[in-house]
Amino acid sequence: MMSSTQDGSNSVTEPLDGMFTCVKGKVAGLNALLCVGKRENNHFLRHLYRDTNVSVKTLGTLRTAQVSFITLNFSKQQSYTAANAMETKDATAEEDSRDTDSTVRTNRGKRKNEETDEAAKQGNRKKQKKCGKQLRPGERYVPPPQKRNPGVSFSQEHFAETSYCFEGGLRKVYPYYFDFTTYCKGRWIGKTLLEVFKSEFRAESLDYYNKAVKEGRIKLNETPVDDLNIILKNNDFMRNTVHRHEPPVSGRPLEVLVDDGEVVVVDKPASLPVHPCGRYRHNTVIFILGKEKGLSGLHTVHRLDRLTSGVLLFARTLEVSKKLDAMVRERQLEKEYVCRVEGQFPEGEVVCEEPILVVSFRVGLCRVHPKGKESRTVFQRLSYNGRSSVVRCLPLTGRTHQIRVHLQFLGFPIFNDPIYGSSAWGPNRAKGGLVGISDEELLEALIEEHRSKESLHLLDLPEEEVSGKQGPKKECSDGAQEHNDQITAPESSGVACDDNSCKLTQEEVKAEGSQELHKSTSAAENEGEMNGTHKEKDSVSDEASRTAKSNAFVRDHLCGECKIVRPDPMEKDLIMYLHALRYKGPDFEYSTQMPDWAKEDWLQD
Repeated sequence: MMSSTQDGSNSVTEPLDGMFTCVKGKVAGLNALLCVGKRENNHFLRHLYRDTNVSVKTLGTLRTAQVSFITLNFSKQQSYTAANAMETKDATAEEDSRDTDSTVRTNRGKRKNEETDEAAKQGNRKKQKKCGKQLRPGERYVPPPQKRNPGVSFSQEHFAETSYCFEGGLRKVYPYYFDFTTYCKGRWIGKTLLEVFKSEFRAESLDYYNKAVKEGRIKLNETPVDDLNIILKNNDFMRNTVHRHEPPVSGRPLEVLVDDGEVVVVDKPASLPVHPCGRYRHNTVIFILGKEKGLSGLHTVHRLDRLTSGVLLFARTLEVSKKLDAMVRERQLEKEYVCRVEGQFPEGEVVCEEPILVVSFRVGLCRVHPKGKESRTVFQRLSYNGRSSVVRCLPLTGRTHQIRVHLQFLGFPIFNDPIYGSSAWGPNRAKGGLVGISDEELLEALIEEHRSKESLHLLDLPEEEVSGKQGPKKECSDGAQEHNDQITAPESSGVACDDNSCKLTQEEVKAEGSQELHKSTSAAENEGEMNGTHKEKDSVSDEASRTAKSNAFVRDHLCGECKIVRPDPMEKDLIMYLHALRYKGPDFEYSTQMPDWAKEDWLQD
């Protein structure tokens, strides 16, 4: 029976409580009966098994009866459970209906301030859920890290950051503003921004960073930093806006040999990095192809050293890239190089199988060492002009600087190799693997030699060492040096301004830069033909130039490089006599012409 009360809600809940109690009692009683039956049955069977007069047939019959009893009771329990679930579902639906009606009636009688309080409570619950935990007073909120895109793809937005000019046989990049970004490293947690800049990012002075803070160029979690004494937390996202200068590279054109929809094959000039790294971004093969040829989204199949020229292969799609990678792993691809070495290289086939060890990842320095990786290169002399030899090289393994290191070991370093032809290796330049000094002493001697010759740019050193601002000497396995490249301004490209012009505001400079861009563009057009080949200008490059007009020759009053006039390198100083001549697979072969320095009638300047 349903009891009547003054409150309608009580009349609904009391019979429901009785219904739930009834259902629960049935299930509990059934479970108790089942347990008792199973216990008595097992007790009876134990006594029966002890009776030696009972036949095996009787025991089997009783066991079958026991199983049938248990199965029957379990099926009954499942039926009661299903019925219980249906009754509970119906009761809950009825109760929800009653509650809804009651809630509607109650909300009509609520005061406005009560509704506001409930909304505020819901907002607090949402905020607490978003933050993960309640922040203490004065505690700084750090948003969770965003999911990174594993693929590296550049678009017209990146290509339009700046533009090129050609001068003295060099390709130059107009200085431009660029954001270096990074998440807080584990070793930075608990330190202040000031401490991190002071200990790890020495390319600029602390005075520069303080001025950059005042101008809003340093941000933490996309919020401008007011004070460098802010303490870093895990997942902090740092953004540093810098005025970026890139070193000049050879102005030789980047020729596309093949573009068949599956692969893109180019003839890479010396001095040009394959992809953005360190101080190079726009002066790279990837960016030049995107800016001048409209080719983007390419997959790198193999790489060439910055100073090495020749055949370079890219895949158009991920499927083709995987196919070529499998060929590389299975050593189905043949690579043929040609180089010019010092002295008279022996005739016939020469095989070098010395293991190669990486001495310094900072410079990319390697040497022959018993603990190195297995390496094998086959050499054959092609010509000799009385001072130097042209040698054909077939690397059968793919170690870093393999050809250069093996030629040094044989006593015939590449003619103008800035690393393995250096006198820092000793009088015999490591012939036969004999060095005589430690790896640390070798690295220091190599850097000092190029510093005295003002040719540190040939070693691809980080900015603080090129500019003379020494950073930490030790090398970190977790990539500390790479982080320096990610947040500091790179090397100058030789474009400079005097002290007075550097005091101009960015708006005034942009207006002035448009005029200077027009002058430089005219000068570049007059130099349109280089080595008999007219410089290709398609719609993509024109669009990039128009977009980047406002960025050309922008001088920044905080940038130290804008106040320095660096001498441009000679074009011949950017070329190493090592060329990738041929790349061959099971069903394809790509090759270039012999470079001028590899011809028999070539004479050294």
